[in-house]
Amino acid sequence: MTAAAIARLAGVGRAAVSNWRARYPDFPHPISETGKGTLFSRAKVMAWLVATGKADQLATAGQTTTGTQALGRMAAPLTRGGGELPDAMWWNPSEVGFADLSQDQLLARVMVSLLPDWEDQPEPEDQPESEDQPESDVLSLLDPYCRDGSVLMAAADRFGSRVHLVGQAVAESDADEAALKLRGYPQSLSYEPVHVGDSLLDNQLGDYLGAAAAVVCRPPLDAPKWQADELAGDPRWVFGVPEPRDGELAWVQHCYAYLRRGGVAVVAMPPRVAVQPSGQPIRAALVKSGALSVVVALPKALGTLPDTGVHLWVLRRERGTCSAEVRMIDLSEVNAADVPHDSETWQPLFENADPTVARAVPRGDVLDSGCELLPSRYVTVRSEVTVDDLAHVTDRLRVLYTQAAEAFPKFTAGGASLWNTSVTLAELERSGALTIRSRDTTPRQGDLLVRTLGRPPVVATGTPTDDSGIAQVVELDSTRLDPHFIAVFLRVDAASLPVANTLGALSRDDLRRCRVPRISLADQRRYGDAFRRLGELDAMLGALAKVSASVIAQTVHGLTVGSLMPDTSKTTNNDNSAMIESETSQP
Repeated sequence: MTAAAIARLAGVGRAAVSNWRARYPDFPHPISETGKGTLFSRAKVMAWLVATGKADQLATAGQTTTGTQALGRMAAPLTRGGGELPDAMWWNPSEVGFADLSQDQLLARVMVSLLPDWEDQPEPEDQPESEDQPESDVLSLLDPYCRDGSVLMAAADRFGSRVHLVGQAVAESDADEAALKLRGYPQSLSYEPVHVGDSLLDNQLGDYLGAAAAVVCRPPLDAPKWQADELAGDPRWVFGVPEPRDGELAWVQHCYAYLRRGGVAVVAMPPRVAVQPSGQPIRAALVKSGALSVVVALPKALGTLPDTGVHLWVLRRERGTCSAEVRMIDLSEVNAADVPHDSETWQPLFENADPTVARAVPRGDVLDSGCELLPSRYVTVRSEVTVDDLAHVTDRLRVLYTQAAEAFPKFTAGGASLWNTSVTLAELERSGALTIRSRDTTPRQGDLLVRTLGRPPVVATGTPTDDSGIAQVVELDSTRLDPHFIAVFLRVDAASLPVANTLGALSRDDLRRCRVPRISLADQRRYGDAFRRLGELDAMLGALAKVSASVIAQTVHGLTVGSLMPDTSKTTNNDNSAMIESETSQP
């Protein structure tokens, strides 16, 4: 893992990791230098953190009240055959920090956490045997669209050898990667080689039809189209023949077909499937039959497309009478870190949950609503702010805007151009006025931070907020240079230079060619102070804009749901939009 990954895992800034390396001789030495930077052994770093007492800091990093990270097992290196495993050979999601999980891995953990713990669910004594109930006690868990094996690894982490893992991947490269993770898992597992092919059209898992205890699947978004006559007579379509545009509903039924009595499937769905008119008959059949038991709306951060969330449909092949309700859970507005990814944390949402988050909806009500499976349609409307609350906030905003207007600075006409005489950063470096350091240097307060992604340089504050996309650290001699003066004029000169690297930042050579005006320190400080105050004003106006937008959104929402009504005590004929347009059109 890189130093940046250590910082994310520990919940500290990259500067803290640099300090650890400098202050503690026993900090693990790098194991390699690659194009991605300096790499450290994950196991050795974890052991060092535990041994030095920093495990407490690490144990809470990247977590919320729903976190499940366990550090105790990470103190000793994970080995196989006497040698330490490379990081690429294993993945055990309960033993890594939230920040280290990819989107696929986190979503896999969330999906697997919705499965029951079969040890806590005894067989009903009065339930007669069924033909599709296998005699074997082996619990098989399938992923019929295996991708890179994230679901199988999440299942291995939760259930270990209690389940038999089976997967099929479309691409041979995905199958190889999943198989590699299974072989490199640090504990013994029960699994079979990952099959290759599209299980929807070329099912190589036919032996598990009606026999699997669980299916966890994230189907493709580009499911193949077909003709209606090609699907006729397929025994999987027990809830209806899917339309060509409803490939996801074909996958839902495909996953359900694997389940034995008492089996559970968790299938990831794009939100549009919940309301798409062509899929209404199949959705209705899923609800009527009792097969669909839970729908969970997850935040956009877990979605596979930008600005698009993901829904999880939980299906059960019931042993007897099914529940008369469908549990609707809306987590679309929560932080991704707050989504439960362990089975215990889901229980309150299935029992006595906040009605603004979860609700058990009678199946008849779902059918009467057109069988739209959007959880947001069924949960209680969140509590609204009162008229008095909005009045207090808007009055405060009026005061702040007045203060902001008074804070705009006044300036006098300029004389000779500052650029008549200038000096390069290379000349200042040779004279000892500044030193250009690497991105791994711990910034001091007053240093200049050249940042990535084309963002302007900023002056270091000496706090963890400095650790954000640093490309170079420029140490300044405060007796000769004012940092705010240098930062702004460097921004002006740097804007004219092309950037051709992947960091989106000036190279060190280009940085040395940048020029700043040559003026006295007193004049630098006058300019620097003006720049600093303008920056603070800009930040204040940005914050005011965000708060104002939130107040407007709350007001609009209150008007639309009926908790507010327009104030008819005052009327005005002023056209504010026309006034603003007139003001902004002036030269």
